[in-house]
Amino acid sequence: MNRERRDRPRNRPAPRREYAGRREHAPRRPVPTDPARRAALDVLHAIRERDAYANLVLPELLRERRITGRDAALATELTYGAARAQGLLDAIIAACLDRPLDKVDGAVLDGLRLGAYQLLRTRIPEHAAVTSTVDLVRADAGSHVAGFVNAVLRSVSAKDEETWLAELAPDPTEDPIGSLALRTAHPRWIARAFAEALGDTGAELAAALRADDERPAVHLVARPGEISAEELAAITGGEVAPYSPYGVHLPPSGGDLADSEPIRERLAAVQDEGSQLCALAALAAPAEGPDHRWLDLCAGPGGKAALWGALAASTGATVDAVEKAPHRARLVERAIEGLPVTVHVADGRESGLPGGYDRVLVDAPCTGLGALRRRPEARWRRRPSDVAELTRLQSELLAAAFALLRPGGVLAYVVCSPHLAETEGVVAAAARRARAATLDARELFPGVPQLGDGPYVQLWPHRHGTDAMFCAVLRAPE
Repeated sequence: MNRERRDRPRNRPAPRREYAGRREHAPRRPVPTDPARRAALDVLHAIRERDAYANLVLPELLRERRITGRDAALATELTYGAARAQGLLDAIIAACLDRPLDKVDGAVLDGLRLGAYQLLRTRIPEHAAVTSTVDLVRADAGSHVAGFVNAVLRSVSAKDEETWLAELAPDPTEDPIGSLALRTAHPRWIARAFAEALGDTGAELAAALRADDERPAVHLVARPGEISAEELAAITGGEVAPYSPYGVHLPPSGGDLADSEPIRERLAAVQDEGSQLCALAALAAPAEGPDHRWLDLCAGPGGKAALWGALAASTGATVDAVEKAPHRARLVERAIEGLPVTVHVADGRESGLPGGYDRVLVDAPCTGLGALRRRPEARWRRRPSDVAELTRLQSELLAAAFALLRPGGVLAYVVCSPHLAETEGVVAAAARRARAATLDARELFPGVPQLGDGPYVQLWPHRHGTDAMFCAVLRAPE
């Protein structure tokens, strides 16, 4: 939320050039203890330096440093907020410089993003945001950068977010997608992909993009046969999910749920409700003939394999789960412990399995554009060029899946992306090549509204409260 400010002088001198360059070795003075901001800045460094994921690094760091309570909440807000808004923050910071943004040292730029986020999107007082940021960057990059960081942040604070957007955003009547992209801190190509999937460049596109900036609820899946959704909700203090019979929603959390009792006791797992719905749809499609051999061809990290395994245990079916990466295969093994699931470390395109499966799930690698609210840095990490490589992989996985599927068997194709090339484009081409029948997937999502014209299902955060999962269900020819 934008902070109210008194009018401030706006004609500030541009920061001096020498402060924007590479780090120098200079004396550094001790920094006052500020665990929340220190943690947030360290995660931003990890994202930039080693392509880390905030949702993996931050909980571990909070646990290691024993940061709890209000400090943990502040660290979470600053980390996720600055990572999500990076493009918008960079545009504003660049407007306060007299040189290209790429000439600013990376560690300094991380600090500027953290400070700018506090100034523009929190109620933290200006002096606290600026002073704390200067101190942190001084500790990381040296005393010589202090004046530069202070000057830039003072320039940022001279206007609130709406004033900056009025100056920097394209005219919405001439470039509606570009305007919404900057206003919602999305790369233009992602905003365009959403617009094409929705068939809209106005209010619904804005709602879809803004949903990516909302902290999502935590979704749990109750393990079938062990605990009901109602019982899990009572234990956790959550609410039963609106659509999945096994889902529970908890308030947004910045903590680590791995040590919570239901998860530790294998009564539940963290899994987006949309992912649950797609896994269940793959089993709900009517199968002609036997229905006891199921295959999860891209199983890591194991959420859908575990849900399938729990349901298979009650029906006498068995599940094979294929995962190429050994470390992800280990995650699958932990997730399915005690269930009738066999894990195979192999490339799904060349699994070596004998085939003849009654059901195959292809939860294919994708851009992940449907989970941007859960992975705040992902929107700035992905590139348009990634799509072609991924669609080629998706097509190859679908071809392999059809080869492993018995005649009349059911294949479900799932990706966490609304990009038309990864969804309708890939699956329609695969169905033509395999001469497969396309089933109306909407019938397999009972009670879920706003599913469009079919035959595919595209879920959306702003419509359904889930990740933007896509699901297509096909039947192999007899």
